[in-house]
Amino acid sequence: MFKRPAPQASAKAWLVGGGIASLSAAAFMIRDGDMLGSDITILEESGVIGGSLDGSGTPESGYVLRGGRMIESKYLCTFDLFASIPTLDGTGTVTQEILDWNRTMQTSSKSRLFVDGERRTTPAFGLTEGHILTIERLGLEPEAMLGRSTIADQFDPAFFETNFWYMWCTTFAFQPWHSAVEFKRYLVRFAHMVGGFNRLTGIMRTVYNQYDSMVRPLRKWLDDRGVRFETGTRVVDLEFTHRGGGDAVETIVIEKAGIKDCIEVRDGDYVLVTLGSMTEASSLGGMDAVPALKGKADGGAWQLWQNIAADRGDFGRPAVFADHIDRSKWVSFTTTLSDPTFLDLVRDATGNVPGEGGLVTFPQSSWLASIVIPHQPHFIGQPEDVTVFWGYGLSVDALGDFVKKPMSACTGREIMVEIMGHLGIVEQADRILASANCIPCMMPFITSQFLPRVHGDRPQAVPAQAINFGFIGQFVELPDDVVFTVEYSIRSAQAAVAGLLGLERTPSPVYKGTYDPRVLFKAFLALHDVGQHTPERVLDAV
Repeated sequence: MFKRPAPQASAKAWLVGGGIASLSAAAFMIRDGDMLGSDITILEESGVIGGSLDGSGTPESGYVLRGGRMIESKYLCTFDLFASIPTLDGTGTVTQEILDWNRTMQTSSKSRLFVDGERRTTPAFGLTEGHILTIERLGLEPEAMLGRSTIADQFDPAFFETNFWYMWCTTFAFQPWHSAVEFKRYLVRFAHMVGGFNRLTGIMRTVYNQYDSMVRPLRKWLDDRGVRFETGTRVVDLEFTHRGGGDAVETIVIEKAGIKDCIEVRDGDYVLVTLGSMTEASSLGGMDAVPALKGKADGGAWQLWQNIAADRGDFGRPAVFADHIDRSKWVSFTTTLSDPTFLDLVRDATGNVPGEGGLVTFPQSSWLASIVIPHQPHFIGQPEDVTVFWGYGLSVDALGDFVKKPMSACTGREIMVEIMGHLGIVEQADRILASANCIPCMMPFITSQFLPRVHGDRPQAVPAQAINFGFIGQFVELPDDVVFTVEYSIRSAQAAVAGLLGLERTPSPVYKGTYDPRVLFKAFLALHDVGQHTPERVLDAV
């Protein structure tokens, strides 16, 4: 039987991709595997470290966030990692900062849905008994039986007009044609949050955007320990050899400044590869510019996965995720404002101060648009007289309700007009537009990880015959946990590092609230639209 060799003291590690998965893997190698930071090199195609957890721009040019990731208390791997990472100011750990911040700024939406120009506080889910029975069935049905079926295959059309669907799909970015297996995993993984879902109770935020609050402290920790970052370096292929009953990477083929080169991987070294990318080929527009729709040829992540998986059945099937842009794309936008009028109007309309309410969705929007007003400042160094908010639309090819164009064909100015239309902002519209810099972002692969899949479409973090390599990120298979989360990337990194290095410290098991009768009881009440009316003392007695 194949046996992976024991770690060597002189081992070096090559991590492909500069996102949160690689950063976390480097940290786990140092913290848990006793490797020297100077023996770890991260290879990143772009010029920026952080991957999808980005945050950039200036007050003058406009801030940009492709997305924002929510956190919750059961992200055990995330909090484990960041309990070891000091904040930028060195006053504590990142984990403690997040926990302290969310004791002060607790999410409690008074306007999860905004309908007919008015906020809806604790909107009823509106599910039929048939919908609830289907949800309960999905929670129990084995994934193998669901196969490549979609959410639409499981529910009648009326389900997709319920408040539950509007809130669920916009919180997590699901579409009816997405995987029923992934939908099931979300139902089970977040069962403990269903009871407060219409107020987003339990959702946690970082003090600033995730790049400033998570990536920058982690990068500094790695820098301090000598980890090497080689940006502008595209990995185009890996060359494998078969030895000792297993397979090993022996060469990393790279391209830098248009010149190909090779990195020789010695016996005892490690290679971890981030597979795919949900933000690959992203394109920015501007206040008067439309973002372009690009494809997998506009970056190296998908091509690398295709190259290494071409003749390997255990390396997954990248085409399942990368070849359906029409079903994985949507548009986000970040608006920088130098006038407080817009945020003041939203505060008064929604009943929430910035940072308190979370996602506000417009279910009547043809684009199915939502906005988030974070606590200000949202960027380190953001001036007091500048504010930032973020939003996105799921139905980007539908005609707008106020701007009769698809969201995918709209400038930042037109997106602002559409959002203000749904908020009922008329008199102040010109003043707001004069101070706004709205930058839209087209992301062709943003929900590619939700596309229908079966076992084997995603590889294991450490394939069975792998001697010195593993896979990390959103496109590896991790039982029970859910993609499109920071937790999934960090868990994949911890699993791969523990498997390759033979560590005793492995990822904490995924929290399973469905084994807790109290969680199930609260979810049952909520699904039947009686949970919010039940006194907490009654729930506590169960």
